[in-house]
Amino acid sequence: MGSYRASRTEEDMKRELSDIMRSLKDPRVSGLLSIVKMELSRDMSHCKVYISAMEGFDAAKNAVKGLDSASGFIKRELNARMKLRKLPEFKFIADDSIAHSAGISRMLEDLKQAVDADGEG
Repeated sequence: MGSYRASRTEEDMKRELSDIMRSLKDPRVSGLLSIVKMELSRDMSHCKVYISAMEGFDAAKNAVKGLDSASGFIKRELNARMKLRKLPEFKFIADDSIAHSAGISRMLEDLKQAVDADGEG
């Protein structure tokens, strides 16, 4: 029963964090950022948030620095929106999965065009 509550809270928290990230005015936290994965501990005291940027891994690392410096504001906003008894300590981690998947998509598109060109000739 406890794991259901934790997973539901995790999804709600992910949605609210995404919205809060869009409203931040820090220039390091700009562009196409996405929360790839969240790991909320069972006792809801710690939360790992994996951040990925379309611009690449360096942009994600830069965004993590901005998010770390805005963690107090993020916790206050999250508390105002979710009314939890105890908010977790957030650890933001840079992830390159969006850039990696965009690269794979590009390679597949190039391969498709090469196969189409060979089939025509």
